Amino acid sequence: MTAKKTTGKKKKEPKKNINFKKEIEKLNIELKEKNDKLLRNIADFQNYQKRIEKEQNSREQELKKKYIEELLSLYELLKKAYEDKHPKDGLKLLIKNIEKFLEKEQIKPINCIGEKFDHCIHHAITTLEKNDCEDNTIIEEVKKGYMLKDKVLRPSHVIVSKKIKK
Repeated sequence: MTAKKTTGKKKKEPKKNINFKKEIEKLNIELKEKNDKLLRNIADFQNYQKRIEKEQNSREQELKKKYIEELLSLYELLKKAYEDKHPKDGLKLLIKNIEKFLEKEQIKPINCIGEKFDHCIHHAITTLEKNDCEDNTIIEEVKKGYMLKDKVLRPSHVIVSKKIKK
């Protein structure tokens, strides 16, 4: 039997292990890059949220300013009408200005007397039994209702007829 001599040299690592190490390094670098990209995207999104919030607050302030200016104008007219010896003219002017404002904002009153009751735009306060009316017809308006474009801003508070049964 012959014995094989060992030379003291280490066996070379197979080529596969070297490829795996390179692949792991490559994946680690890729993971780091993607993680950095994710963190930047998160930071960008947070900045976006803050910017949107500032813009929304700015729009709200501008809107508030617009309505407060209108309210102040109306207040000044009301004050002048109060101090006037003949306040009726001042009140007419005030009402005219309010109507202009409502028209500009596309706010229209709901006309309802004599109309059929519609629960979408009317709020029935009570019903009255009557002989000379159709059933479910509005006979009195207690509080005016308004539409903002095609949406109900405030429903009309009404009294509805109920035909007397014989």
